Amino acid sequence: MTVFIVEDDSVLLLILTRMIKKLNYDVIGSATTGAESINKIKELRPDLILMDVSLKDDIDGISVAGYITKVYSPSIIYVTGNSDSISINRAKEFGYHDYLIKPISFEELKFSFNSLKTSN
Repeated sequence: MTVFIVEDDSVLLLILTRMIKKLNYDVIGSATTGAESINKIKELRPDLILMDVSLKDDIDGISVAGYITKVYSPSIIYVTGNSDSISINRAKEFGYHDYLIKPISFEELKFSFNSLKTSN
């Protein structure tokens, strides 16, 4: 399974990359802005996207999911600090596998990845 990370915090991006590699998955790319995310995801077509909601431009992660799900249907796990009901309900419009609230532990991510394998 290939994974793409959308995260605007470089330290958290590094941590998530290491967690995913520890779970024996391939990180095929990352992006910090919505526009960059859309372009790279359309090109690379990862199986799974770890998606932050707040990004460095005016396109948030939920909008990125909206664009991407019109093209194909990857699994999406949100890893975000946005725990408000408005963000969660917007994210539900496009579907997602999990919605994890930062900070997350390795065990939370592992559980989410494992439940993804059993739901496919």
